[in-house]
Amino acid sequence: MTIEIEDLIFDTIIGLLDFERVVKQRVIVNLKASYNYSKGKFINYVELRDLIIETMNSEKFELLEEALKGIGDLILDRYRDINTLELKITKPDILDNCQVSLSRKWG
Repeated sequence: MTIEIEDLIFDTIIGLLDFERVVKQRVIVNLKASYNYSKGKFINYVELRDLIIETMNSEKFELLEEALKGIGDLILDRYRDINTLELKITKPDILDNCQVSLSRKWG
């Protein structure tokens, strides 16, 4: 099975610039994970969504690279049935004429 969370949008502290450390900014998270499903063993997408938001808000990452690694490692540790994971974090408002994203794949 593959679970996808698309365009999860929320405000959080992320970035290196002075104003990014005090003013929340909008981020967009996309996730795709394949896992072994069996009856009664599934991934709760509400819990997964909440884990992403809570981690981003509590850690207040400076770099997108740190956020990707931190969240990805946490998800893989918590959900052992996941075989592959793709994670993308976008900062849509940091530049005037484009969106900036980083992505990573595990497995």
